[in-house]
Amino acid sequence: MTERKEAIVPHDGREIILSRLVRAPRDIVFQLWISEDKLAEWWGPKGFTITIESFNLSTGGEWKFVMHGPDGVDYRNRVVFIEVLEPERISFSQSSDTDNDPDQFNTTVTFQDQGDSTCIDMRLIFKTNEARDHVIRSYDGIEAAQQSLDRLEEILFKTIAE
Repeated sequence: MTERKEAIVPHDGREIILSRLVRAPRDIVFQLWISEDKLAEWWGPKGFTITIESFNLSTGGEWKFVMHGPDGVDYRNRVVFIEVLEPERISFSQSSDTDNDPDQFNTTVTFQDQGDSTCIDMRLIFKTNEARDHVIRSYDGIEAAQQSLDRLEEILFKTIAE
C-alpha cells in the first residue's frame, strides 16, 4: 500500500520532515486522523496503546491521552489543535501533559490528493536543534513516527477493504 516513505532531518534546523505516499483517497486518509475511535487504533509506535481522556477537534481544542508502552510505562500527552482544515491540513502542538514541557513541538500534517493516492507530509518543528535531537535520541523519534504511520496504513487497508 505504501508507494513512498521518506524521513528528512536537516542538519542545521529544528525540524523532522516525514513524507509518505499511500494508495488511498485523501478523504478516507484524513478521516483516520480526525476520528477519535480510529486514532485510538493507530496512534503511537508498534506495541503501544492509547487511552483517550478528552478529544475536542477544533481550533484551540485539546486532545489528552495516555500512551501505554509495551514495557508498562505510561506517557501522558496533550495536543492542542492550531488549525483543522478538512481535508487538507491539521496543525497542532504536542507535549506531555505539563506546562513548559521542553520537548514540546509543533506539527503540521498536509494531505495532498495524488489521483488514487494521498501524499501525507508531516513537518515537526522543535524549539531548538537540541530539543529535536533529544527526541530523536531518547525516544527514537523518527522510527516511532514511522511506526505510527505504518499502523495508520494497516487501519487504512482494513477500512478500504470493508
